[in-house]
Amino acid sequence: MNNVNQAVILAGGKGTRLRPITHEIPKPLIPVANQPIINYLVDLFLKHDVNDITVMVNEEDLEDFQWWNKRYYDNEIDFYEEKGHLGTFGSLIDLQDELHDKFFFTNGDELKDLNLDELHDFHEEKSKPATIALVKVKNPEDYGVAICNNGLIQEFLEKPDDPPSSYISSGLYLLTPEVFEYHPGPGEFAMVEDDLFPKLAEQGKLAGFKFEGKWQDTGTWERYEKALEEWNN
Repeated sequence: MNNVNQAVILAGGKGTRLRPITHEIPKPLIPVANQPIINYLVDLFLKHDVNDITVMVNEEDLEDFQWWNKRYYDNEIDFYEEKGHLGTFGSLIDLQDELHDKFFFTNGDELKDLNLDELHDFHEEKSKPATIALVKVKNPEDYGVAICNNGLIQEFLEKPDDPPSSYISSGLYLLTPEVFEYHPGPGEFAMVEDDLFPKLAEQGKLAGFKFEGKWQDTGTWERYEKALEEWNN
């Protein structure tokens, strides 16, 4: 049973691979099936009673996200303006004082549908600082493939020619405040993918929850078009 109440959504990226549309609108606000991508994430959290939601945005997109919040949601969503380009982990450190317990952390440009209660139960069972939700895909050679043993991630193999697994990171994580001990320090550029997860994996502290629910990356035009096909049905 999920008892996590906080979630942080990363929405400060530039979306360069989806230009020119992202010159006009932030990537998480691009529509799929008549609603912005980020709606699917917020709805997923609200469905599982995760009501304390913070969206991390860059300064130039803040007004767009405030309009989006008023347009779609009665509940107030918090916004945090990233202070420069500090990376996925570098910006998160500024919210450390607000994140007192377990919290979900997710990319804001992916569509995903899974059972967060099951993810939470798995996280509790493994009792590690971080759990990555791993999704099974048909084309793992296009991504970083997770190598697991007894529910723990040992490493990721980046775009292997002969993938030993079909599971990749879905871009959704369940973290505890312990992860901040691995941060290089305020103002330092850091990525969870490069500066946090490899260290945790080396120490046997990175769990991998496998699911086969719906998931779609929208990072390129080809993948966005696939999302339009699959999530419109």
